[in-house]
Amino acid sequence: MKTLLIIPAYNEEESLKKTVDSVLAKAPEVDFLIVNDGSRDGTVQVCRENHYPFLDLSTNLGLSGAFQAGLKYAFRHNYDCAIQFDADGQHSPEYIEELAQATKIYDIAIGSRFVDKKKPRSMRMLGNNLIELAIKITTGKIIKDPTSGMRAFNKRMIAYMANGLNFGPEPDTVSYLIKRANAKVVEVPIDVRERIAGESYLNPWRSFMYMLQMAISILFVQFFRKKIGGSAK
Repeated sequence: MKTLLIIPAYNEEESLKKTVDSVLAKAPEVDFLIVNDGSRDGTVQVCRENHYPFLDLSTNLGLSGAFQAGLKYAFRHNYDCAIQFDADGQHSPEYIEELAQATKIYDIAIGSRFVDKKKPRSMRMLGNNLIELAIKITTGKIIKDPTSGMRAFNKRMIAYMANGLNFGPEPDTVSYLIKRANAKVVEVPIDVRERIAGESYLNPWRSFMYMLQMAISILFVQFFRKKIGGSAK
């Protein structure tokens, strides 16, 4: 099974090498591609010095644009599975194989923190629950960890997302794919670690706004989203 880890990286100079080292140590059989998303630090230098395969985006496109650039690479190089993987060290490479294997049966495999664990009480988890409810209302599918950033997509989803417009790895896209592309989704239990270095751009206010935007998109915007370029066949 030909699997590609897509690692979007924006100003991840301090954490990138440790993240890649952990992947090479625990999942050496898997290919990886770093997508430098217009970083202003030494992220590109880390890639060049260590001879990492990478795409160098001239401007910051954000997670959605960076990941879709990686999906286009996966599509053109005929990968069977593409996995979203954080550059900050929060994702553990020991779950890569299970996620990849799950895409032999399912279209999307989500690394879930809450398959067999209760969610903590926090504002972020309140937003997580809101998105979970929105997906259930619109698709009938219960996804306990819809905001998880570790997701695997099979060959059909790679083609659909790489050739369409605005198909970033976000909960509203997953909802859309379930509803409009008949995507089958499964959650695979994972644990998430603390980031190795740097700070997340998601402060409490941005987290709240992100959750609200996702919920609105899932409940309303998805009904008007056009199938442009993608193919679910």
